[in-house]
Amino acid sequence: MKLNELPKITTRKNKRLGHGYGSGKGGHTSSRGQKGQKSRNGVRLSFTGSSWVWFKRLPFMRGKSRFNSFGKKALINLSKLNVFENGELVSMETLIEKKVISRNQSTISSIKIVGTGQLSKKLKVIVPATLSAQKAILAAKGEYSGQA
Repeated sequence: MKLNELPKITTRKNKRLGHGYGSGKGGHTSSRGQKGQKSRNGVRLSFTGSSWVWFKRLPFMRGKSRFNSFGKKALINLSKLNVFENGELVSMETLIEKKVISRNQSTISSIKIVGTGQLSKKLKVIVPATLSAQKAILAAKGEYSGQA
């Protein structure tokens, strides 16, 4: 292949701002206008000029327990599932019906079955469970399908 037989390059590279006169895009002010905040590093997203920043206008969340409602987990032992009959479905609703968890607990926190205790019933579980709990459910000839 000869130099005159090379295919033509149709796309050009983007010009880089502010890399001298030889860069092909501005030398002195590099298309940023003259002086001022915007011609330098730019303006941060939270900048609102003279008015107060929006997140500083929000009220404070006071108190020690302000983070308690986030990320609470209600853990259920396998032995508590023995209140169910053989072949019964274990879901959020049935856990509330059998009073294993309270209705309030189910709305505030995420429920998870933990592998402590013994499971003696064959159950169909559709509530999140740990690996050890999943193995125990399957060992008791039950079914596990994660979440509904």
